[in-house]
Amino acid sequence: MVFGQPCLARAQAYPNKPVRVIVAFAAGGFADSIARLIGQKLGDRLGQHFVIDNRGGAGGNIAAKLVAESTADGYTLLAHTAASSINPTLYKNVGFDLLKDLAPVANTVSAAGLFSTLASHPARNLQDMIRLSKGKRLTYATAGVGTSSHIAGDYLLRVLARLDAIHVPFKGGGPAVVAVLGNEVELLYGSGSALQHIQAGRMRALGVSSLKRLEILPDVPTVAEAGFPGFEERSWVGFFAPARTPAAVVAVLNREINQVLALPDVKASISARGMELHPGSVADFTRYVQKEVADWAKMVKSTGVKLE
Repeated sequence: MVFGQPCLARAQAYPNKPVRVIVAFAAGGFADSIARLIGQKLGDRLGQHFVIDNRGGAGGNIAAKLVAESTADGYTLLAHTAASSINPTLYKNVGFDLLKDLAPVANTVSAAGLFSTLASHPARNLQDMIRLSKGKRLTYATAGVGTSSHIAGDYLLRVLARLDAIHVPFKGGGPAVVAVLGNEVELLYGSGSALQHIQAGRMRALGVSSLKRLEILPDVPTVAEAGFPGFEERSWVGFFAPARTPAAVVAVLNREINQVLALPDVKASISARGMELHPGSVADFTRYVQKEVADWAKMVKSTGVKLE
């Protein structure tokens, strides 16, 4: 008897029917756009449809729990963001264990957070905004409660900068941008929703949360340059499968996703959005998720934010 042959045979035959990709957030957002881009390319390469199924709600917990409880055969996948690593600490009970009930498959891309405001605002950079906000209330908008932008924004503005900062959550990055453009909220923090308005001159970028400046916005200083050395926050989109999905099937998905990320048109599309590609092994992504869970736990606890 040749051990492992049935598992190998399954991997060679995979996929032989459509694959369902459950996206943890609504259509039109960061996770959805990346999942659709990757899913379409995977379908082209593997000859099966990768069907996008948006299941937003509870910071992505609804989708994650659904996938965690699905059959572990590689035909139900999860596309989730950094929120997956935030939620275990942020929520009292998410209903599953991220590190035990889901199997990391592959990371894809990440986007640095971007602080921005109206072009007419007197602040020219993040240092100015913090200085001008001392002794008064500052409102800042994000794409929603419990997002990486919410937690990181709260940590920077309230905990580190010690401002009287009030979080104003919206249902997505688009509505948050509209609120800033309408002068309803003073500051926006998100992962790129404002980019087109910055490039058009309607808004001004104040700072980016990457460790180095973005190629697409080379004149915008980092948060570290604004006086917070080592500060970094990036939202990312990764693929997961139910725990106990055959390792050979996970390996096929990881390999194919990495090859999609290497396609010239995909690289160009991601670069144009100011994002970074993150090809790597299953082990790489597993270690990354474990570190993210630990790092976000410290930040969540520092802010005192807690959700039911």
